[in-house]
Amino acid sequence: MLKILFMGTPDFAKESLKDIYEAGFNIIGVVTNPDKPKGRGMKLTPSPVKEFALEKKLEIFQPTKVRKNEEFIEKIKELKPDVICVVAYGKILPKEILDIPKYGCINVHGSLLPKYRGAAPIQWAVLNGDKETGITTMYMNEGMDTGDMILKESIKIGENETTGELWEKLSKLGGKMLVKTLKLVEEGKAPREEQTGESSLAPMLNKEMALIDWENSNVYKIHNLIRGLNPIMGAYSYFDGKKIKFWKSKAISRDEFLNQKQEFKEYSGKFDKLVPGTILISDDKDGLYIKANDGVLKILEIQGENAKRMKTSDFLRGNKLMIGMIFSSEK
Repeated sequence: MLKILFMGTPDFAKESLKDIYEAGFNIIGVVTNPDKPKGRGMKLTPSPVKEFALEKKLEIFQPTKVRKNEEFIEKIKELKPDVICVVAYGKILPKEILDIPKYGCINVHGSLLPKYRGAAPIQWAVLNGDKETGITTMYMNEGMDTGDMILKESIKIGENETTGELWEKLSKLGGKMLVKTLKLVEEGKAPREEQTGESSLAPMLNKEMALIDWENSNVYKIHNLIRGLNPIMGAYSYFDGKKIKFWKSKAISRDEFLNQKQEFKEYSGKFDKLVPGTILISDDKDGLYIKANDGVLKILEIQGENAKRMKTSDFLRGNKLMIGMIFSSEK
């Protein structure tokens, strides 16, 4: 039976660890990031992967770094893993570690490679409005997600699906695919396919990108920004000097909106001249509709400054957002 060393950190990785554990594979150790301070008390909190490993009494390693960490590298050599499984670990492995296992290091990646190599493939698929994505398992090399592929499976992305929802679906698919991959490796039947075609990068997200640019973005780009940053940080805009976050939305084309809301149809000429960001409808029953380039954004979930996120209907019962007022990219 294969001796497996697992490396991973977030809940995405926990699903893969859980699946290979339940499939009966021999997990000789689990490597995860050090505990991090969280919450108001800044209490040290273990990663989801560590929590699972503790529950199942698996041996745990938490090095602060893996490069030039001779003690840790020697420990892996002593364990003599046949395969190292890496799922969202958060650290780049040096060649000294990649070369240790007999059958190599295998990675579960949240995209259809070579598209979206890098740290945030799931987020960028949503941010870019892609219709599909998937999971690729691959042999790791020294490059950034450039190794030969083993298995690939695609799934559809819903037009209103958030990063959080897609993350959960892909984490479950990733676990199932890792089990399939390891069985093929064990049987000596694992394929090896070189990555070909145009590649793209999925870099880490930054806080600056969360500010909505009403003037230069169309309704679909803003909608994709909102769902792409949910639940990571939330897209935001300014209203009356206050920071308002949008968590869920629906993009409506100009013609669709005018057909739905007949009262606006006779003013279609004036409608087109309204500044993007202008509030069109603000009603706790009908909802919050904001003018955007090429359409209208209906806000479904919102968060006021220093408040909790909530359904827009609940927010509008306690907050006055007047028709004609404007959401802005500047405070």
